[in-house]
Amino acid sequence: MKRLKLSRVVLGISMLCFLCSVSPATAKAAPDGSQKKDGSTVIAYYFHGDYRCYNCMTIEQYSKEAIEKYFSAQLKNGKLTFEVINIDQPENTNFVKAYQLYTRTLIIAEFKNGKQVRWTSLTKIWDYIKDRDAFYNYVKAETEKALKGM
Repeated sequence: MKRLKLSRVVLGISMLCFLCSVSPATAKAAPDGSQKKDGSTVIAYYFHGDYRCYNCMTIEQYSKEAIEKYFSAQLKNGKLTFEVINIDQPENTNFVKAYQLYTRTLIIAEFKNGKQVRWTSLTKIWDYIKDRDAFYNYVKAETEKALKGM
């Protein structure tokens, strides 16, 4: 029994070390080449899988709408981009590891000079799925925090 617990601890530490060494910035740091002149940008990633339930579609829709509603200028000037990524596609598995994804979610990632400096998982989107205004306000507040850090 102790040996099994020790094996799990060693496996957990190994996984943690691996996850820390993987960076989504190396996978897709400069989508479309759209970055501010100083190399700073924020990317809002919505991650989904092959199977798309009603809630998953709603989260994508609300996320996109909120970002377009409140950040149209930043979307136009390249300071902010919105990307929808299917994590069930083999070329996107690096995101699962790097962002520790376990469900469909919205991640706000900050990049400076092509390197990721910070990211936030907006886990409360599931709490606000039945309240569009609360959902929008949450996405707006978290995106504003990221943009202010640039």
